[in-house]
Amino acid sequence: MTTPLESAKRALNYEIEALKEATKNLDDNFTKAVELILKGPGRLIVCGMGKSGLIGGKIAATMASTGTPSFFLHPAEALHGDLGMVTEDDVVLLLSNSGETEEIIRIVPFLRRIGAKIIAMVGNIESSLAKNADIVLNSYVAREACPLNLAPTSSTTVSLALGDALACALIEARGFKEKDFARFHPSGSLGRRFISVKDLMHSGDSIPMVGPDVILREAVVKMSHGGFGALVIVDDSKKLLGVFCDGDLRRYFEKKNDLDVAISEVMTANPKRTYPERLAMEALKTMEDKAITSLPVVDAETHVVGFLHLHDILKARLV
Repeated sequence: MTTPLESAKRALNYEIEALKEATKNLDDNFTKAVELILKGPGRLIVCGMGKSGLIGGKIAATMASTGTPSFFLHPAEALHGDLGMVTEDDVVLLLSNSGETEEIIRIVPFLRRIGAKIIAMVGNIESSLAKNADIVLNSYVAREACPLNLAPTSSTTVSLALGDALACALIEARGFKEKDFARFHPSGSLGRRFISVKDLMHSGDSIPMVGPDVILREAVVKMSHGGFGALVIVDDSKKLLGVFCDGDLRRYFEKKNDLDVAISEVMTANPKRTYPERLAMEALKTMEDKAITSLPVVDAETHVVGFLHLHDILKARLV
């Protein structure tokens, strides 16, 4: 009697062999498929029935998250109105191991009438679907990993892998980078790494800002009301002159007790600052290196356009 471990190893080996065969079956049609998707003015629409449909949904999701506008179209729903989602500018990737799936075959004439291009991912390159496609990707497998050679196992693995291969080729062809990926994953850990200062900074009236002639007594009140424990000192044109924080106040009181001095006399001139386009993670490193909790945000002419506090970074879960 076969043990579960032996069964698992046999299934994996069948699928490994199927992937090796799929690699050998790659030809110029794969390159043509990439070029068709890359140069097409529309979307990539992925369509499959049953288990192939589940694989198609994953392929569409991977494409969409890596720079290729894509969505999954259920073939049965397509025949009941959802074909209205398809335009002549689109490329449709049809998945069918047999190449004879009824729901898939039935929509082909309508896709032709619309004018969309068709890529068929099939296990039988002599099938009806293959003969009616613009480009054929061979997903043939010698047998399923299922011990009955019935349940879609090796075939779905190959289809999924070919979909990943298409996505990877398109990523490289588009020059798609980490920052591009992060734009489509704003809630993920990678997306948070690429949040910029302008995404987190306070702006407008929420900037704790005073002029250089404000006396320390008034400045302390404003600093307290602001809740940041810091002030940005600017001239009439809002150019950065300095900063003053609660640490500066404590150090000042160790030496003097005069609250009627101008803030310009006790501020830290030429302070560290950051820029709106800078990554928030880089601004955080500046704070950590200089043991400070906030940074004024300035433009190219050093006009203050925002204010970034450590708490803003913590709220964004960057650390």
